Amino acid sequence: MKQKEELEKAAAGYVEGKDLFVVGIKISADNDIDITIESDNRDVTLDDCVEMSRYIEERLDRDVEDFSLTVGSAGLTAPFKLPRQYRKVVGSQIEVTYRDGHRQKATLESAGEDEFEISYEKLVQVEGQKKKVRQSVRETLKYTDIKSAKAVIKF
Repeated sequence: MKQKEELEKAAAGYVEGKDLFVVGIKISADNDIDITIESDNRDVTLDDCVEMSRYIEERLDRDVEDFSLTVGSAGLTAPFKLPRQYRKVVGSQIEVTYRDGHRQKATLESAGEDEFEISYEKLVQVEGQKKKVRQSVRETLKYTDIKSAKAVIKF
């Protein structure tokens, strides 16, 4: 899409000064635009998506290049893409998928720009005892060292 820079600028302009941020922008070969947004401290509403869609459509010219536009929230089950999404759920349960494929449910203790810290309990064999013992583990991970992480939904 030739208007990609305009699209990114319009999306950034809409979220500026709001508690919203852009998680991702995808543009298909057929000019289907999919924008994902998130909020720092609340749920993204349908009104947020509609307003952003209208705002962006006013700034792009369909006469230059035709497109379809979808604006949506990141969703409860979607993996995190930005450190800002991790910070929103500090203190909550997340599921981390490591590069080797194994998964760990843990509490997100902190989230910085390059890494995050989780805590969980695991069973370990103690020498001289038959039963395994629960042991608390704190682990610091770089975002680049994991495959994905997402919130754990509890009902």
